[in-house]
Amino acid sequence: MAHRVTLIPGDGIGPEVTAAARLVAEATGVSIDWDIVEAGESAIRATGTPLPPAVLDSIRKNGVALKGPITTPIGSGFRSVNVALRTELDLYASVRPARAIAGEGTRYPETDLIVVREATEGLYSGVEHWVDRDHSAAETVNVLTRKAEDRIVKFAFELARREHRKKVTGVHKANIMKTTGALFQTAFREMAAKYADIASDERLIDNMCMQLVKKPSEYDVIVTTNLMGDILSDLCAGLAGGLGVAPGAVYGEKAALFEPVHGSAPKYAGQDKADPVAEILSLELMLRHLGEREAADRIWRAVWEVISEKRVVTYDLALPGYTNRPVPASSCSAMAKEIARKIPLVDMTSPLPRPSAPVAAVTSDSALETG
Repeated sequence: MAHRVTLIPGDGIGPEVTAAARLVAEATGVSIDWDIVEAGESAIRATGTPLPPAVLDSIRKNGVALKGPITTPIGSGFRSVNVALRTELDLYASVRPARAIAGEGTRYPETDLIVVREATEGLYSGVEHWVDRDHSAAETVNVLTRKAEDRIVKFAFELARREHRKKVTGVHKANIMKTTGALFQTAFREMAAKYADIASDERLIDNMCMQLVKKPSEYDVIVTTNLMGDILSDLCAGLAGGLGVAPGAVYGEKAALFEPVHGSAPKYAGQDKADPVAEILSLELMLRHLGEREAADRIWRAVWEVISEKRVVTYDLALPGYTNRPVPASSCSAMAKEIARKIPLVDMTSPLPRPSAPVAAVTSDSALETG
């Protein structure tokens, strides 16, 4: 029986990378019936709104969605479609694995951690306004609730237990933010006490950034609030090789949405040069969620092999410093075809590849700038 999945192609490079993911999905043999709906700029042109009701209806009905990046205007313009999706569907747990899959191309080849971010409140709650008539001062309200913080911390500990992770680190700024920071800190400490089988510790957000850059291998699962998690997940993507290889997912009680961490990079739209790996690995996470673990493992192995071989990779993976030998850049579609070709050929009897590689320079994310 086919899995019914909502597909949101997105803006900019979104249609190209989601097409790449669909090609790889087909190669796994898993039957997926795609329900394609539009959101973002393409939806505005067609319906006058960036998030038509049909998108929400489709996700509610199917319970699972794969999404390409959607442009969010900086400053003026419509509010983030990503934020609206999370709010409307109560997708509260943003999960962003940082796994050093790139081989050559990361200073931290041992990186293998997960950032769990509360996705519905905090400084992204949308409670903001001008303080004066002249618009010379503005205020944003940091709204945290005990219910939301309890459930995100519980989600992190349950994820750690399910994935056989050894430690959960709670990140906050309770030394300065005496009320909201303390609320998260209390929720974390009380929940940690219920999971005696999993180690726990706490870090202040600024110290956490420093610790990650110094010794990321000491961290396993990180749980934090919305804005802090947004920042930390990009930092961790950099540790693991860049935004081009950084997948993401956001979970609720009734639905789950899978999407790359990177933006829509509108100036690269239609050029067939964007790195498809983050979208393809988001598909991998989606297949694990659907119980298709063998197919997901095949995707991970195939992506690992293609990147390690450095024969058919997009230009960001072929930059000097990302590889120690000259590598011609391939197109997005060519790399997707090579990954798809390897899907049925990978050796499923060998241990699943884990982060481990020579030290080299980090990749450029210029093609995957936030859109």
